[in-house]
Parts: sequence; structure tokens; C-alpha cells
Amino acid sequence: MTSVETVAPELIEAAVRAAEKFGRDIVDVPVSAIAAEAQMSRSTLLRRLGGSRGVLDAAVRAAGIDPGGRPPVRVRALTAAAELISENGLAATTLDIIADRAGCSVFSLHSVFGGRDELLRAVFDQYSPIRDLEDYLAAMPDDLGATVHGVYRTIADTLSREPRVAPAMLAEVYSRPESATVQSLTRYAAPRTLSTLGAWFEAEIRAGRIKDQPLLVLIQQLLGPIVVHMLMRPAFPDALDFMLPDIDSVCEHLTTNFLAAVAM
Repeated sequence: MTSVETVAPELIEAAVRAAEKFGRDIVDVPVSAIAAEAQMSRSTLLRRLGGSRGVLDAAVRAAGIDPGGRPPVRVRALTAAAELISENGLAATTLDIIADRAGCSVFSLHSVFGGRDELLRAVFDQYSPIRDLEDYLAAMPDDLGATVHGVYRTIADTLSREPRVAPAMLAEVYSRPESATVQSLTRYAAPRTLSTLGAWFEAEIRAGRIKDQPLLVLIQQLLGPIVVHMLMRPAFPDALDFMLPDIDSVCEHLTTNFLAAVAM
């Protein structure tokens, strides 16, 4: 009789991959789909499991992966990683402590993401401003000033929400720019950011609304002020002789400054 301990790791990995493809808990994935992922027939899979699908689900649970009844490992891991990055910084967020917070095994993280770099890229996709900017610029107003203000507001909202993943990642970029983790994230994020903002800037330059300057300079002039302000803002609490301006006022002033610098 097949026991939990004798279930081959490749069958557990096949179950995890099939669940990811279907977007379901492992217990809800048909045996035939898991068999196909394992490159064998349904009957062969059941024979290797001693005829019981429950043995596979138990083996999955024993490997630290919840086969059902909780959010998928991917969701739990992204949430855990985001919280830990916000609390302790990027460098201190290891796979071991992510797995512990997410209630899964390091093996399951490798099964779902492939490694730490891939997991951090998924966290970046979910919590950085880039996705919000892409959505905003896809439906931006036909007015340069309104668009710039909207960009600033979008970034401000992203950098101020909890968990504070984007500020923690930016802090790592500034403090350890040559680290392997930062280099990996930069190689992933920079082309996407350049593409998103570059397409907009190039259209504005062709339309004669923005001065023809190097793309990187334009992006730095746009993003630099709001990023610096949002990173420093929590360090300057309200005081009797120093009241922080509200975010909308900051965005309005930065918009005026940017337009004065680059608008035709």
C-alpha cells in the first residue's frame, strides 16, 4: 500500500503546477490534469498512488503545501513577502522566513516561483507603481498638465499604501545598488518602466508639447521629485512650526515645476 512518505516528489510538483495552471486548490484539480502534468496516464498515476487520490493530497500537505481550504501558496507567499519586505527590508527577506510566515515549505516556494528572484519580481509586479502607471497611462486625459498630475498622484498613492513594499525596494536600490538582488530587479523592472513612460514621452515630443530631451533625463525629472518626497515624508511628522502639505498640494506644485522645466 502506498504511503504519504513514498509519494514521489515529482508527483507533488506536478500537482502544484496543475493547480497553478487551473487557478484552483490542488484538491479541486482533476486527477487527469495532474497525470498530464506528470506526463503519464491517469491509470498510471492512480496505480503509483495505490489507487487513492487522498494519498497525494496528504503528501502535498506533508510537503508544507496546503492542498485546499486556504489561499493558494502563491497568494500566501506574495502577501508574506510583501509584509516582511515592508517590516525588515529586502535583504533580510529570505525564502526561509517567507515560507515560515506563509505557512508553507521552501520546497513549495521553489515549485511555485522557481526561486527568490522570481518571487521578488512577482512582489514587484503586485506592489510597485508600474502596474498602476500602465493602467493610468492607458486611459490618460488628453491634457499634459492633467496627465502629469495624475502620474504624480498615482505614484504617491502607491508609495504611501501598506505594506510599504515599493519604498523598501527603493531604499535597497539606493543603499546597495550593486547587490545581486537589486541587479536582478533592475534588469526586470527598468525595461518595463522605460517602455511605459518612454512611449508616452515620445508621443508628447512628436506632438510638440514636451522638449526633446534624453528619455532617461525626462523620466528622472518626472519621477525624482515625487519619489524623494514620498520616501522622506514619513520622517517629517507634523510639528507646530512645520506642517506637511497634503498630497494633492504636493502633486500640484510638482506638476507646475515639471511643466515649467520641459513643456514647450
